[in-house]
Amino acid sequence: MSASASAIQPITASALLDFLALRGGQEFRVTACVSHGRGRRQEVREVGAYRFTVRGDAVQACGPSGQTRQLSRAGYLEIFGGYGFRGAEATGNMTDLGPLFS
Repeated sequence: MSASASAIQPITASALLDFLALRGGQEFRVTACVSHGRGRRQEVREVGAYRFTVRGDAVQACGPSGQTRQLSRAGYLEIFGGYGFRGAEATGNMTDLGPLFS
């Protein structure tokens, strides 16, 4: 799948991390993208759907294969820093119910 650069641009990995941190414990499904080329020839290609949850300093990442990993924020940025992300959609899964009862 590919889309032109004029389509909705992906958000950065650090912006996604900030978004997730504000919604601590709630899982979101996003589509990872990579950009190729420059200018009018730039193309954004989708590489797969991931599910992310942030609780404190821990990031839980589940990839297209279904494998789940626990990462530090620095580890998340090291692995996913080169990707852009689109379509953050809440899955309805919560890992931390504290915000609901605070």
